[in-house]
Amino acid sequence: MGHIASFVKYHRKKLGLTQEELASKAGVGLRFVREMEQGKETLQLDKVNQVLALLGFSLNASRHQVDAYDIFWNYFNKAIKITLTNRIIKYGIIIKEIIDKKDNKINAWKFVSNNNAIKYQQKPEDKLTEIILNTDIQAIEEQ
Repeated sequence: MGHIASFVKYHRKKLGLTQEELASKAGVGLRFVREMEQGKETLQLDKVNQVLALLGFSLNASRHQVDAYDIFWNYFNKAIKITLTNRIIKYGIIIKEIIDKKDNKINAWKFVSNNNAIKYQQKPEDKLTEIILNTDIQAIEEQ
């Protein structure tokens, strides 16, 4: 799933909207919303911006990084291997997304390492977790 696809799906669901409601409110067709959320590679940019504007965002160029919404949909609550930009490798489970209230985007993750997973299951304590910034993630994959 592409960055925009997973981003739109995440925010649509967060707002409690169906695809039909999003299409209607954004002034685009239901087929367009479905194709957008399925990651169709060729979409009309003006319509993409209509949907993003409804969600409070706009399309802009930025430095490439691992897609936070791809992580949310594909790696959340699964055994994962994270390679950080400083080349440190961590094994564990992402248990919660951390949203920057200023721009309403996922900017970090609450992570439990494999070493602390059993203790955390028995007694969930913040001292057993760590925060990993999304910008610090170079790569992520299932264990």
